[in-house]
Amino acid sequence: MINGKEPPIPAKGSNMTSKKRVAVIGASGYGGLQSIRLLQNHPNFKVSFLGGKRSSGKLWNDLCPFMPIPGELTVEEPDPIRISQAADFAILSLPNGQACSLVPKLLDKGLRVVDLSADFRYRSLDQWAKVYSQESSALLREDSALCNEAVYGLAEWKEREISDASLVAAPGCFPTASLLPLLPFLKQGLIEEEGIIIDAKTGTSGGGRVPKEVFLLSEASESISPYGVVGHRHTSEIEQFASEVAGHEIQVQFTPHLIPMVRGLLATVYARLRDPCLTAADCTTVLEAIYRNHETVQVLPVGQYPATKWVKHTNKALLSVQVEPRTSRLILMCAIDNLIKGQAGQGIQCLNLMEDHPINKGLPIVPFYP
Repeated sequence: MINGKEPPIPAKGSNMTSKKRVAVIGASGYGGLQSIRLLQNHPNFKVSFLGGKRSSGKLWNDLCPFMPIPGELTVEEPDPIRISQAADFAILSLPNGQACSLVPKLLDKGLRVVDLSADFRYRSLDQWAKVYSQESSALLREDSALCNEAVYGLAEWKEREISDASLVAAPGCFPTASLLPLLPFLKQGLIEEEGIIIDAKTGTSGGGRVPKEVFLLSEASESISPYGVVGHRHTSEIEQFASEVAGHEIQVQFTPHLIPMVRGLLATVYARLRDPCLTAADCTTVLEAIYRNHETVQVLPVGQYPATKWVKHTNKALLSVQVEPRTSRLILMCAIDNLIKGQAGQGIQCLNLMEDHPINKGLPIVPFYP
C-alpha cells in the first residue's frame, strides 16, 4: 500500500508493465537491423533473441558494433524451441520462401508473429505459388489455411484485425506507398476502376543487404532505370488488397524504378475521377477525413508535393493530391522511407496493435533534415 492506498493496477499497454520480449529473425539484414533499432527505443518491447543462419554463432556487438545491444547476445540458428523460450513475439525478416517453414512452429509454441516477407501476404497459397514461382518450386507448402488466416498488416486499414491476430503479414514497401493514397478513393467509389497506373521509384536498400550487381555504386549511381515493368511481384499484392477494399476485382499497371539513393520511395498513382467537377481541394479533404486519426499519415496542402528526404528515417507517410481538369485525372503521391514505414516500422506498428498500445508508440515521425 502507498499512503494507505492500494497501488493502481497498470492498464494493458502501460509503461508500468514489463517489456515484452521480441525475437528478430534475419537480424543482420536491413529489415532486421531497422527492427532492432526501433525496438531498442521502444518503451514496451525489448530484443531478447537474434536469429540468423549466415551470422549464427557470432556475438552481435562484434557483428554490428555500430548498433550495440546491451548484454552479450549471440546470433543463433532460428530454432523454434529456443525462440519460444526467449521471446513472446517474433519479427521475421527473411528472404521470401523461408518464413513459411518457421511460422507454423512458432505459432504452435504460442508466439505471435509479424512476418516482413511475402510468404503470408496472399490469402490463396496457389496465388503465392504462382507469383513466387521460383521460391515455391523448392518448397512443399501445405499451409493454405494459415495463409487464409494471416492478417494483411497495412496498419491504418486493419487495426482491429491486427490487434486480434496471431500472424500478421506486413505489406511490401511498394504496396504500402501505393495503397495508402489510393484506397480512400476506391472505398468511396470516386474513381473509375480501369486504367489505374502506379509509377514508383525507390532506393537501392529495397534490394536487401545481400550483394547484387545492379546495386553496385558504379552500376546504380548517376542512373535511373525501370525494372519488373510487366509482372512485378508487388502488382498482384496491390491488386489483392485494392480489390478487397473496393469490393470487386481491381487491376493496376505498376512500374517500379531504381533511383541512385540509399533509402526512400515515392509512388505516383494516376486514376480518372468519376465526377469531373471534383477539385484537388475536394480530394485532399477525402484523404484528410480517412487519415485524421493517424499521426503517421500526413496529407499535404494542395500544391505541396512530398519528397523522400522529408520522411527519411521516420515511420511517416506524406500524401498529396492534384487534379488535372483537362483530363479529369486524379494524381496521388506518397513518399515513405522504404525500410521503416515500408518495412520494419510498419512491423512495429503491428506489434503495438497486437499489444493494445497506441499504433505509433515508440516510432519516429520527425526526420533528420537535411
